[in-house]
Amino acid sequence: MNERSDPNPGDIEQIRDDIDRIDADILKLLAERKAHSLRIAKEKGIHDRPSRDQTREEGLISDRIASGMEHDLDSGLVNRVWREIVNDSVRIQQEFLDRAEGPNQAVTVAIQGIDGSYSQLAAQQYFDHKGTSVNYVRSPTFAAAISAVQRGEADVAVLPIENTTSGAISEVYDLLLESNLRFVGDVRFRIRHCLLGIEGASISELRRIYCHPQAVAQCSEFLAQLDRCEIVYFSDTALSGQKIRDLGDPTVAAIASEEAARIFGLDVLKTGIANRDENYTRFVVVAPEPAHVPEGIPTKTSIVMAVGNHPGALMDALGVFHDADINLVMLESRPIPNNPREELFYLDFDGNISDPSVVAVLDTLTRLVRFMRVLGSYPSRDLRPKPVERKGRRATPRGRSALTQLEASPSSPKGYRLGSRGHKEQNTVVEVAGVKLGGEDLVVIAGPCAVESWDQMMTAAKAVKESGGSILRGGCFKPRTSPYSFQGLGMEALEILVEAGKAYGLPVVTEVVSPEDVEGVARKADILQIGTRNMQNFSLLSAVGRAHRPVMLKRGMSSSLDELLQAAEYILSEGNQQVFLCERGIRTFETSTRNTLDLSAVPVLRQRTHLPVIVDPSHAAGDRDLVPPLALAAQAIGAHGIMVEIHPDPDTALSDGPQSLTLDQFREMMVGLGLSS
Repeated sequence: MNERSDPNPGDIEQIRDDIDRIDADILKLLAERKAHSLRIAKEKGIHDRPSRDQTREEGLISDRIASGMEHDLDSGLVNRVWREIVNDSVRIQQEFLDRAEGPNQAVTVAIQGIDGSYSQLAAQQYFDHKGTSVNYVRSPTFAAAISAVQRGEADVAVLPIENTTSGAISEVYDLLLESNLRFVGDVRFRIRHCLLGIEGASISELRRIYCHPQAVAQCSEFLAQLDRCEIVYFSDTALSGQKIRDLGDPTVAAIASEEAARIFGLDVLKTGIANRDENYTRFVVVAPEPAHVPEGIPTKTSIVMAVGNHPGALMDALGVFHDADINLVMLESRPIPNNPREELFYLDFDGNISDPSVVAVLDTLTRLVRFMRVLGSYPSRDLRPKPVERKGRRATPRGRSALTQLEASPSSPKGYRLGSRGHKEQNTVVEVAGVKLGGEDLVVIAGPCAVESWDQMMTAAKAVKESGGSILRGGCFKPRTSPYSFQGLGMEALEILVEAGKAYGLPVVTEVVSPEDVEGVARKADILQIGTRNMQNFSLLSAVGRAHRPVMLKRGMSSSLDELLQAAEYILSEGNQQVFLCERGIRTFETSTRNTLDLSAVPVLRQRTHLPVIVDPSHAAGDRDLVPPLALAAQAIGAHGIMVEIHPDPDTALSDGPQSLTLDQFREMMVGLGLSS
């Protein structure tokens, strides 16, 4: 056996010196490469060239792998190293092009919490990356931070939206959905939860811990070991650190960041207490106006949508992205607020809203879903290389239609597109609580003009149900021509209407008269009605367009059909695709009836739009004896539905008694329509 001699210490040191020298050369070369990347960025800025060239990147990496193999280097190692180098080069170019867009100005940022909170630290990371100085508006709640931007007190808000440990932050999702703010950026911030205490505190002596609910979820395993500690929820991580500093009690601790410990002079009792070491929270940057991202910069687009209730509805919607070869990077679902029977889906995908192919895909998507809104298109920090085009990828008809159908479709009438037949050939079916409006079956909506009392509504609801009606109507807020007329009972009436509907299994529709009322009414009512006097109340139309309730839009008494469709476009363009139109008569020189029922509107609208069309003969006639024959005429001419007013005792009605059917007249009309026996 040969004896193995010990290595010479002098040889090892020499080898280490050689490695250090080589490493120094590598760093110099990387710095030199960075300088060339900046030179390329300047040239691209001058000539308006994109920051990425996918073909060159893939070719470059393939060449480097081949060269590495000639030097007996592992191909996987070369692939990883050069992808990092290329991504760093793209990041350098992107930052340069971002800053070239305008001067470096200070930005005012609304956050939830105080200095040292994770929102503040994430905002600092995001804007430091852009080289922008920041002023903060510190808000006690997420809602207050959003309001600060809406009131113009801040330029943007930075809000947490999802965490790798505890999942989506539902409160923020819901608040953003109700706002008009747009995503203009995002940042992934690493969360390093620490247990903080005052000087002299020890974990074994702790009796109470202040922490944010999200921190509790993310540190649940550590907290479970502290069986003698009371958990006290606090509105903000940094504020919990401030709280224990002010208490000065060694038996009290907080879960917060190391930065909060520094700010408040606290000791870090334990670091890394989260369930997972890789704990990241994604924050979104939101602003009143959408971002404009130059072509070539990697871009992420966020949307929210609600699909139909039929089998395969979600697959059909997602298939649009697949067939267009657009990469989905996030899919999150949650129940629609105040409507847990339906889900909202939040999606992020690689693509720029200004790209014609993305526009075409979203255009196709609106034809398939009940609700769709673009939350924002913004520069992506992920910088994932785009996959090389797959050879032999199937070209399905659905994928081809995303762009070619848009180009081939007939031009839309001026002023509306989403509601036109050129946008969507097949009829939209508005479905609510099992009732399908826009299909083959005639849907009858009936109820009193105004909700007056509990007994009145229960009696009317019973008659609607027993006679074959599908939807219960009732006015809660009554915009009247005369200020001395009955104006409705407001929210009290809404409670009565909803309870009557529930008692007899009928969805309910009621009018909403101001943008401020939309959210409250949408919590209760199944369908929101826009009355004739508000058909061109554009702020109200936009508000119901952001709601997750079907909308019945009545024709204005002096409005053309084009104006009606343009009003519907306001709702559709805000994302709500569940809209149906109501012909209720127009004002003419004829005085024999309250208004003149324009029955020709039904076939004209059905030719021009895919939206369902119903007829309200009550407001057209103004005389209850004329309502049944006009209802039969509406059915004969192809209306998808009919809405009539009924009342247990029309002669005592507080609103529109002369045109309200008695309950017996209503039953007879339903027999005549073939909906009751």
